[in-house]
This record gives sequence, C-alpha cells and structure tokens, in this order.
Amino acid sequence: MAQTTTEVSKLLERALSLSVEEQEALAESLISNLGGKVDEGVGAAWEAEVAKRIAELDSGNAKTISWEECVGG
Repeated sequence: MAQTTTEVSKLLERALSLSVEEQEALAESLISNLGGKVDEGVGAAWEAEVAKRIAELDSGNAKTISWEECVGG
C-alpha cells in the first residue's frame, strides 16, 4: 500500500464529509480510473460492503461519529 501523504489525508478528510451517496460515487470514480488494476472480485466485494453500510445507516443500526471524534481533535 502506498504511503499516505498530507495531500491524501486532506482529500480523505474532505471525502469523509460527503454524503454516503457522494462517497459511493467518488469511490466508484477512483476505482474505475485505476486502469483495470482492480480485481473484479474486489469490485464486487466493495459494492456489497457499500450496500451493507448504506443499509445500516438507513436503518439506524450504524453509530456514526464526527471526524473530530475519529482523529481526536
């Protein structure tokens, strides 16, 4: 895995502030721009995970925390 740079950390922080739908669209765009480097099984697993997490959020079964809580700020 590549080392996380300051720029990547800033982008991640901004991405995590997006709605679930926006995060999903962003993730799909990033994956599709990897030039075929993603195994199809990984893509299917990612889609299943995203669907599961959206269902958990929609049902109220997921506990969310703010970015500040997550990073201790």
